[in-house]
Amino acid sequence: MSGGGKVVCVTGAAGYIASWTVKLLLQRSYTVRDPANRKKTEHLLKLDRAKERLKLFKANLLEEGSFDSVVDGCDGIFHIASPIKFQDIKDPKAELIDPAVKGTLNVLKACAKAKSVKRVVLTSSTTVVAYTGQPVNANVLVDETWFSLWYPLSKTLAEKATWKFAKKNGLDLVTTNAGYIFGPTYPNGYVPNVDVRDIANAHIQAFEIASSSRRYCLVDSSPHFSDIIKIIRESFPNLKLAEKCVDVEHDELLPAINMSKEKAKGLDIEFTPLEVSFKDTVERLKEMNYISYIRCLDTSSFTKPFMWWFQVIQ
Repeated sequence: MSGGGKVVCVTGAAGYIASWTVKLLLQRSYTVRDPANRKKTEHLLKLDRAKERLKLFKANLLEEGSFDSVVDGCDGIFHIASPIKFQDIKDPKAELIDPAVKGTLNVLKACAKAKSVKRVVLTSSTTVVAYTGQPVNANVLVDETWFSLWYPLSKTLAEKATWKFAKKNGLDLVTTNAGYIFGPTYPNGYVPNVDVRDIANAHIQAFEIASSSRRYCLVDSSPHFSDIIKIIRESFPNLKLAEKCVDVEHDELLPAINMSKEKAKGLDIEFTPLEVSFKDTVERLKEMNYISYIRCLDTSSFTKPFMWWFQVIQ
C-alpha cells in the first residue's frame, strides 16, 4: 500500500528501528516528520526521497507541548523513541522510567490535541510480555495477553500508561512487541529474535491495515546463541568465532521462549529467515569496516553480571 502523500511523524528516527521505518515510509511515498537531533540524522538525509519528503524538527520527550507543532497535521504517529540501557544505571527513574513513561505521554497528549491523527503505533518490547514472574520455557506459549529489572519495567509502565491514556482520549493505538532485533548491525542462552526490516514493515502495516488493534508480538524464532554462531560460521568460514559460550552457569537466565505468531499473521508480514538476517548483518558490518571484532551485548543489569560477548576476528 502506498502512503498516498500522507504525513506521518516518527520519533527517534536516528535509532535502529526508526531509521528503517523512515526508509520504508519514504519508499511508500509518505511524507515523514522526525523530531530528532540533526547531528544524528545525516544517514537519513541520504535516503531516496528524503530531500522532498523528510522534514526534521526539534523536540524534547520530557518537555510537555514540545511535540504539538510536530504532530499537528499528521495522519499517523510512530512513537519509537525510548531509552534502552542495561548497565551502569545510576538513576533508573531519570535515565529510563521518566523518558519512557512521561515521554510517551507527552507525545500522546500532542496526538490528542491534533485532530488529524488517525492512529498511533507504539514500539514496545517482548520484555513487557515475557518477564512477568511466571515460569518461561519452551513449553509455555507467550502471547499478547502477558504483561511483565529496570528496562522491562520502563517499557511496561510506558505501555500501561499509553493504553490508559489512549482509552481515555479515544486514540486508536497499536503496539508492536518485538524480541531482540538483528539485521543490517554470544550469550549463553536463547533469544527471541526478529529482523529489523520486519519490525519496520510491521509498524507500517499496523498503521495501514484498518483492522489492526491492540498488541502484536513480533518474534520469528528463539534460537540459542550457539545456533547463531553456527550460521555465521557457515556463511563466513574465514571469520574466527568463539567456540563455546562464555558464561555457562547463567544459561537459565535466557530460557527458550515459545512466542505466539498467531496474531502477527494479521499484519501480513513474512519473517526474514534467521540465516538471511545474520548473513546480511555481518555483510553490512564488513562493508562499513566496522568489525575486527564484535561485542554483541553486555546485559549485566538483570540480577548479577553475566557476559554476553563473542568475538569475530577477520
